[in-house]
Amino acid sequence: MSGQQDIWQKRWAPVLAGGVVMGAALGVRHVQGLFLTPVTIDHGWSRETFGLALALQNLLWGVAQPFAGMIADRFGSARVVFAGMLVYALGLVVMAYAGTPGVYTLGTGVLVGVGLSGSAFGAVYGALSRIFPAAHRSWALGVAGAIGGLGQFCTVPFVQSLLSGIGWVSTLLVLASAMVLLAPLSAWLRDRQVDHGAPRGPVDGEASAQTMGAAIREALSHRGFWLLNAGFLACGFQLAFIAAHLPAYLLDKGLSARNASMALALIALANVIGTYLCGYVGDFMRRKYVLSAIYFIRSGAMAAFFFAPLSPASLYVFAFLLGFIWLGTVPLTSGVVAQVFGVRYIATLFGFVFFGHQLGSFLGIWLGALVYDATHAYDLLWYGAIGLGVIAGLLHLPINDSRVAHHRAAPLARPV
Repeated sequence: MSGQQDIWQKRWAPVLAGGVVMGAALGVRHVQGLFLTPVTIDHGWSRETFGLALALQNLLWGVAQPFAGMIADRFGSARVVFAGMLVYALGLVVMAYAGTPGVYTLGTGVLVGVGLSGSAFGAVYGALSRIFPAAHRSWALGVAGAIGGLGQFCTVPFVQSLLSGIGWVSTLLVLASAMVLLAPLSAWLRDRQVDHGAPRGPVDGEASAQTMGAAIREALSHRGFWLLNAGFLACGFQLAFIAAHLPAYLLDKGLSARNASMALALIALANVIGTYLCGYVGDFMRRKYVLSAIYFIRSGAMAAFFFAPLSPASLYVFAFLLGFIWLGTVPLTSGVVAQVFGVRYIATLFGFVFFGHQLGSFLGIWLGALVYDATHAYDLLWYGAIGLGVIAGLLHLPINDSRVAHHRAAPLARPV
């Protein structure tokens, strides 16, 4: 009995807690495009106003992520996740009661953006990377990512039903309450004890003498680190543009809000399987090549969808294929960072890479709204998203993914 309890506490509890937290945080973000039409109609705002607020959310998420990572690396991830969920909830409340674009931007752009930095990929994956040894790490990240994807899938019909039944203001308040209730799950993500400056022991054979500043300088001088940043920028542009503007694009083309909700749900459902499989494949193939293939496939799928006649069937096929590789780039990119630089400062270093992703997200959402208001069409954004994916696929090919010299080579992780 004690053995089963030990397995639960040391293996399943952290993975489930991290997956649920990440699923809630990313799920609410995933459906924000469903709020575009009701919010702009009720307030009389333009799509650019809504798009700029949502774009700032993604940008500030990226700006805050390295700092959230530094705090997690220094004081532990549990505190960062708990605070992130509460700040996220506060942002949703501010969005609900905002009467001006400035206040709405404060809620969705600043507070939710900062909240995401403490409740999504960087904090959760960083915690699990330290909690689990190398032999079990890939399994932990894959399962947590799959649970997070399932959470996103469940969020879509849940939010759509709330929007239809109680309106967008009350829906935001319900989501804020859910964030507060889930915040205590962060207790299962305690990845280290606070030692107030005492040197820590090595992790997976890594040198214990390296400081955080030295690790950051080392990464910033690594060419592959910058290539990962550039490639992740394209990823952020593509995903944010589609998540924020696909519902409005489909309505403009004559499809229904139900079709849009179904597409987002299919993306999230396919992501459950795809995220786990992408992490799994990364254990047997070089991750940089898997990432390159994902970007090429994603651009091909977007091109086929955009140029083919639009119908519910073509939409659902596109949504499922895109969802299969939707967030598969995240555990793979985090894996490359850990593979090259180790896991001791993984939350900090991944935070810097993630800034590139969120810069792309900012551009995808804001330019989508700006271009639409100017041309009343999204065509230019589709061309840009397709082209950026091809460029990202090419940029990953020359990345040097060998472990930096001062780290002792660790065995490749194998799924359990």
